[in-house]
Amino acid sequence: MQKHFIYLFFILLLVQCTKPESVEPTEDNGFIVPKGFPAPLYNFSENPYSNVKRELGRKLFYDAKLSRDNTISCGSCHQQSAAFTHAGHRVSHGIDNLLGTRNSPTLFNLAWQPLFFWDGGVGDLDLFHINPIQNPVEMDETVSNVLTKLNTDSNYPSMFKEAFGTTDITSLRLFQALSIFMISLESYQSKYDDFLQGNKNALSATEKAGLSLFESKCATCHTGVLFTDFSFRNNGLPLTSDLGRFRVSALASDSFKFKVPSLRNVEKSGPYMHDGRFVTLDEVLNHYSSGVVKSTSTLDTILQRNSQLGIALTADEKTKIIAFLKTLTDNKFLNDKRFSEF
Repeated sequence: MQKHFIYLFFILLLVQCTKPESVEPTEDNGFIVPKGFPAPLYNFSENPYSNVKRELGRKLFYDAKLSRDNTISCGSCHQQSAAFTHAGHRVSHGIDNLLGTRNSPTLFNLAWQPLFFWDGGVGDLDLFHINPIQNPVEMDETVSNVLTKLNTDSNYPSMFKEAFGTTDITSLRLFQALSIFMISLESYQSKYDDFLQGNKNALSATEKAGLSLFESKCATCHTGVLFTDFSFRNNGLPLTSDLGRFRVSALASDSFKFKVPSLRNVEKSGPYMHDGRFVTLDEVLNHYSSGVVKSTSTLDTILQRNSQLGIALTADEKTKIIAFLKTLTDNKFLNDKRFSEF
């Protein structure tokens, strides 16, 4: 009897500890929760997803009417071929060719992000859009002026009616439409995802070796299917005047900390770091292996273990890690016509 009880106990323990199978991608009028992804953080109850709202958001995203002189759109600094960052630009280029101070962040899988911008200054995607519209070195426009332009446009009233039920064009509806389009920018169909779903031949031997190295040396911060823990860290870059997360929190412990970005599509989204200082992935790994500096006490503890700064990486290991990182490129996402301007 005791043996049977012990056997039953272990069976129940095995059932409880076995990971449940990931659900297949689910679609709700166009929005997909990919297999293996966590539940989205975005509050769809306040802004339900719909394809017509996404199409309205797409038109707005690529419309230069959102800027003061009608020359700059969201798509100017967030280009699809570069995973919706500003291809080849260290920092954003805005109105009158003015330069920003930070690299344009990539835009994908935003439904899972708790905070936005490099310093996490915005915690609600529906409020995200105010910043670039009103920023004097980006679009340099007022929301009220944007609404006036949209209301006098021959196409927008009917599009807002189709998306929201009436022709009223308000700031909330403007922001919600933009949010839905940006939320639709989902990346989950890379070579690595194919491997993750069971195709063990999807990756080469070198790429698999790179994955193993990545998991042991990089995945503390760039973790899970989203390839980020969304934390803010000081990664040992030489200091500039940009105080990072401190500008939001006013905590000395947040000085020179910036958000850990996702590494999906990283092959296509350079330059790298919050200020775009590195042009290539080789330069990024060289920084972590031999370029980390401890200029302040906020340097991440991960980068100062065993009395050594950085992450020990050989030339061969860097080559293999970069080979793996390139498997995160999602060409379907980068070429999806639903997200393009035309």
